[in-house]
Amino acid sequence: MTWLGNNWPTIWAAAGAHLALALPAIALGFLVSIPVAWLAHRYHWTRFALVTLGSLLYAIPSLPLLVVLPLVLGTGVRDDLNVVAALSVYAFALMIRAATDALDAVPADVTTAATALGHSGPQRFLAVELPLAGPGLLAGLRVVSVSTIALVSVSGVLGTNSLGMLFVNGFQRGILAEVMAGLVATVVLALAVDLLLAGVGRLALPWAGRTGGGR
Repeated sequence: MTWLGNNWPTIWAAAGAHLALALPAIALGFLVSIPVAWLAHRYHWTRFALVTLGSLLYAIPSLPLLVVLPLVLGTGVRDDLNVVAALSVYAFALMIRAATDALDAVPADVTTAATALGHSGPQRFLAVELPLAGPGLLAGLRVVSVSTIALVSVSGVLGTNSLGMLFVNGFQRGILAEVMAGLVATVVLALAVDLLLAGVGRLALPWAGRTGGGR
């Protein structure tokens, strides 16, 4: 407990750096997945290939990806941009199936009615399909957020500032309290972001609780 009492500023700083890496990746993965999911939903012949692509991307081991990406991006292995890019790949890979399923769940008669009322394709998607797919998208986003926050810790092995550094330093120095602090802080961050998304979902999608996406 002595280590914990003397190192609260270190834990807070690491938690802030952890979120600074996770949140942009979550947002980027979500935003990129939406048009790709629409493509898989609209043109069913592309669904298998796009959803399979997501599965294959998620199967890539994280450490090799963090090492290889700098060759493409021209960044350093420890650069925040490199970590965010790698995390975005995994966020997209997880989100693509959830987003596709959410769009597929929108009743066909609703989209037909919207077309009959004169909505163009983009108007129908933005005003009808996307809001109705909201609960499913929210559920997928919550899974992505928890997964991404957990994955950020891997970057600590490379020396990137995050809660993962507490794991690495604590293990190297044999300080169990430091390892446990990193573990607990990661779980707390993931839970906090999940609860925040759930709360936002209840406000923005009041019907989500009735469809299961807001619980």
